[in-house]
Amino acid sequence: MTEARPLRSYGRRKGKPLSARKERLIDELLPELKLDLKKPAPVPVTQLFETPVDAIWLEIGFGSGEHLLWQAERHPQIGFIGCEPFINGVASLLGAIEDRGLKTIRLHAGDAREVLPWLPEGSIERVFLLFPDPWPKKRHLKRRLLAPDFARALARVICPGGEFRFASDDSDYAAQAMVLMRESGAFRTPIGREHERPRNWPETRYERKALNAGRNPTYLVFQRLEGA
Repeated sequence: MTEARPLRSYGRRKGKPLSARKERLIDELLPELKLDLKKPAPVPVTQLFETPVDAIWLEIGFGSGEHLLWQAERHPQIGFIGCEPFINGVASLLGAIEDRGLKTIRLHAGDAREVLPWLPEGSIERVFLLFPDPWPKKRHLKRRLLAPDFARALARVICPGGEFRFASDDSDYAAQAMVLMRESGAFRTPIGREHERPRNWPETRYERKALNAGRNPTYLVFQRLEGA
């Protein structure tokens, strides 16, 4: 009996037609950078990168990649894994990687839930989940990415002392995140909600869209506990 596939937590896979350059990047550069999930992950996972790195950070749903690029350029000693199912966003990030000559980014053009089981236990120092689709309608709540199984998967891959950073402009989703991570028993949860973005946390276009619409985002940092 085959295991049921999880419900999609994202919308469309592709938007407007790609330019000739972006088509080339998808055909030529993405195969060089994408994770090979058919092979076991290297141990340590830092071996994914030819350039020596000290630790790995993972961004789930990087959109067009502006946050991931900002972090990668300011932390050259860190290796980054980015997961994004929207192929137009992947192509945009590939263009920036090529233009800037970045060597510390690997990609998965698909669901992050395919990557988490592949990663070795305690192999990730920091995970970002910034402004995921909130699926605000009651009948769609089960499609939210952050759920009990996902929280357990994060607890497995984040090393003790590591961080899970979450942001949302949906107050209900932010409250759910607080409850889920507290109930996991594996993370130190914030005392309250933080509505001011930390300085080492750059603005994204989704955040700006929320602010322009009068929505006040919540920024949460959960720290992985030792021995939990």
